[in-house]
Amino acid sequence: MSFDQRLVTLALHSGTIDAGGSGWHWGPSVAGPERVRLIAAFNGGFKFDTGAGGFMSAGRTAVLLRSDLGSIVTYADGHTDVGAWHQQVPAVGRAVTSVRQNLTLLIDHGAAAPSRDCVSCWGATLGGVADPARSALGITADGHLIWAGGEHLTVGQLADALLAARVVRAVELDINPEWVAGYFYRHHGGPRVSPTPVVRGQPGAPGSFLAPYSRDFFTVLTR
Repeated sequence: MSFDQRLVTLALHSGTIDAGGSGWHWGPSVAGPERVRLIAAFNGGFKFDTGAGGFMSAGRTAVLLRSDLGSIVTYADGHTDVGAWHQQVPAVGRAVTSVRQNLTLLIDHGAAAPSRDCVSCWGATLGGVADPARSALGITADGHLIWAGGEHLTVGQLADALLAARVVRAVELDINPEWVAGYFYRHHGGPRVSPTPVVRGQPGAPGSFLAPYSRDFFTVLTR
């Protein structure tokens, strides 16, 4: 999926377990006025207890942010950037509304990470396979956001797909079939929407992010 940020903005949601609790600006399901603006949604990063990175939303931190980790940063003006924390992001003088970190950058300066062939470097896979379902979010030089996901992908195949889409920086998101999910949404008037899976054969998220979900996720909304 490719998104023109002149037209859309990203929202980072808390799940019922990660980050859990109540009072998050964007909660565990897409509800109310947000549905009217909903274009797409996709999964977040690894479980928090893996120690893969931090989570901050609307000034509230669930997991502390760490230097050098790959970070998806959304600013108060609605623009999102992807980069290494305290290196490429955050931009000086720009207010940050949310940050989701997950491992180090998969792609940086338009090149895949040197560890692309190290399976264990990019998360534990179910059954120890090298090619589980994988997903990632990247950004192009002109600011388009690119979500890539699919079943049976090695780290190298995922990186190559992003590079083919002219991504210059990218963060791997969640992996394994149960947690890779992307949707487009068809509107039927007001808040009534129906999801269409992006990845053929994906198990997907129970409720397609329209019902409370246990894990964090992103929505893509019209400006």
